[in-house]
Amino acid sequence: FAEDVAAMIETLPGPVVLGGISMGGAIALRLAVTRPDLVRALVLIRPAWVTDAAPDNMAPNALVGRMIAAGQGASAFAETDMAQHLARTAPDNLGSLTGFFAREPLAQTAALLQAISADGPGVTPAQVAAITVPTLVCATGRDHVHPAAHAGRLAALIGARLVELPPKSSDKQGHFAALHAAMTAFLEEL
Repeated sequence: FAEDVAAMIETLPGPVVLGGISMGGAIALRLAVTRPDLVRALVLIRPAWVTDAAPDNMAPNALVGRMIAAGQGASAFAETDMAQHLARTAPDNLGSLTGFFAREPLAQTAALLQAISADGPGVTPAQVAAITVPTLVCATGRDHVHPAAHAGRLAALIGARLVELPPKSSDKQGHFAALHAAMTAFLEEL
């Protein structure tokens, strides 16, 4: 994916402000490391990875991928310990994960979930620490798949501005308003 994004950016004039949510953030992070000539500034929103492949927070996605591949449905997932834990602690994640059971083609959805969960951004902590462009990292609570601790670790490695957003699961409007305000302030300073 990162190579596709790089190819698209190469058609634009000059380096760009590059950002992404979750896996999009991992792609943006990888490009900031491997193609710094293309990146003017970096925005990482609710990152699901720091540098390691297959982090524990991706286990729910991997489980859903395995269950879909085995022909199990959303009702079987709802009875798992993982789904019950997410219902209590990260209901927004639970909703997204449950939605995967209806995403056609199911075989491709299962394969993607398992592959993405086992992957990582393909960068090292030292490479991330060497990023010099202005960087904004946004975190939120009540999100198992996108832990605030990951955002904090990335911000610390880069020396980035870290903004804590309200949880989407309990204040969706506040979450997006805070994200808009953080991004606007960051971009105006560039």
